[in-house]
Amino acid sequence: MNKRIWFKENLTIEAIEKWSADTMVDHLDMHITEIGDDFLRGDMPVDHRTVQPQRRLHGGASAALAETLGSIAANLVLNNETHVAFGQTLFCQHLRPAVSGRVSGVARAIHLGRTTQVWEINIETEEGKVVCSSRLTMAVVRK
Repeated sequence: MNKRIWFKENLTIEAIEKWSADTMVDHLDMHITEIGDDFLRGDMPVDHRTVQPQRRLHGGASAALAETLGSIAANLVLNNETHVAFGQTLFCQHLRPAVSGRVSGVARAIHLGRTTQVWEINIETEEGKVVCSSRLTMAVVRK
């Protein structure tokens, strides 16, 4: 079993969803679907909100899901009374198209430092094929 990395013991999907209400997360129908000991999983639809004119998942939508999952995860590691994390750099490699259904992303920490965090986020189709491989660097700032 992996070591639990989250700051709060009683972390729930419902609390995260409430925190994300009335944001782009809501607008693009992104949902957190699983909280593991050391990862966060979420998904979004491939539909009229997230596709390019060729009706394939827009790279910007993949980037939005990657940054959303990594950013939420980064802030869940911190004591939010004293610190907050902000996206600093996002690198995405778009590997194959997604044309329907939902895509799912998993954020896993690569580095959890005092002033920076690095997260890897892979986004897959419902068939388990990787659509986008991402790396997100977060700046950790004292409030």
